[in-house]
Amino acid sequence: MAVNYLFLALLTACCLYAVAKGGAPERIGMAVYATGSVLTFVAVSAPPIRFQGVEVGVFFIDVCVLISLVVIALRANRFWPIWVSALQGLGVLGSLAMMLHPRVIPWAYAVVLSIWSYPILALIALGTRDHQRRLRANGADPSWTRSSVEPGPPKPPPGPPR
Repeated sequence: MAVNYLFLALLTACCLYAVAKGGAPERIGMAVYATGSVLTFVAVSAPPIRFQGVEVGVFFIDVCVLISLVVIALRANRFWPIWVSALQGLGVLGSLAMMLHPRVIPWAYAVVLSIWSYPILALIALGTRDHQRRLRANGADPSWTRSSVEPGPPKPPPGPPR
């Protein structure tokens, strides 16, 4: 139970840091991850049967968070969403492994689902710190790739008036 309090404290600190100092990808990514974390606490089974089988609600939440993080990774002008998506994907794979072989030891399944949470928080915090560094060094830090901002080819400049 103490681990849950430690995680919640770190989650809160990272949320505040991302909101206060992050760019749009950091704020959106942190909001997605924090929402998924809170919903996971609500969706997990009661203690007598917790992690005895696939946690279907947790699996659904993890897949939704993964999809959201991949979309951010595809559009953001940042490195951290790629790593965060990969770590989130490992948690999803843990649930898929439990679906394929349901005789996995419950505590091992619980660890596979939760162990990636701490590095994910660290990566979002590091991404926020790097965003601040780029702002100080360059005066600006574009949040999104050009392809995600400007759909289609650039428009030609207007010709001379007739």
